[in-house]
Amino acid sequence: MKKTINTMKKFIQITFILLISFATQAQDKKAKSLLDQVTAKVKSYNNIVIDFKYSLNNSKENINQDSKGNVTLKGNQYVLNFMGMTKIFDGKKTYTIVPEDEEVNISSVNEKDDNAVTPSKMLTFFNSGYKYSMDILQNVRGRKIQYIKLIPTNTKDQRKEILLGIDVQTKHIYNLIETGKKGTKTTLTVNSFKTNQPLSKNQFTFVANKYPNYYINKLD
Repeated sequence: MKKTINTMKKFIQITFILLISFATQAQDKKAKSLLDQVTAKVKSYNNIVIDFKYSLNNSKENINQDSKGNVTLKGNQYVLNFMGMTKIFDGKKTYTIVPEDEEVNISSVNEKDDNAVTPSKMLTFFNSGYKYSMDILQNVRGRKIQYIKLIPTNTKDQRKEILLGIDVQTKHIYNLIETGKKGTKTTLTVNSFKTNQPLSKNQFTFVANKYPNYYINKLD
């Protein structure tokens, strides 16, 4: 009798584990499907213009900072305005313009490097290097925001987890909440998401004569 009971207990345990496993796999498939839809939507646009808010918080270190910025994206090219600086990537080189120092830093960037975090990857960074699962669904001012939890697969990564908020209707990213292993939390919230905007032919071109008194620092 005891043997039968023990066998039943083991069977129930195995069944329970399998059910959890199947449920997790189903959740992962849902998360993957939603991420794929976001990627497809991003790639369907000729260009994207985003206004965003960036928050950095760490209660232990008494850090609480807020900044605003905007970025224009087209393919792997971008113009980023953030924290008083402008960063231009023309597809080959990055130009960081610092008005406060009257300086321009020019460097080559390997955009194919998976470890290089760049604005052009901001909307599709999640396609590799993460485990993902469905998280909470929230109503934000009438918008349904589905969160997906991303866990870095690299154990040396200083980020504990990332919550990616996706607008269920538009498939646009609403916000990104990144929690570090040391308690630092950064939040990027998209305030405005515009697509297929009329852009200047020189939108992603660094024009040196606009900065006549600036020191041009070629880093490589």
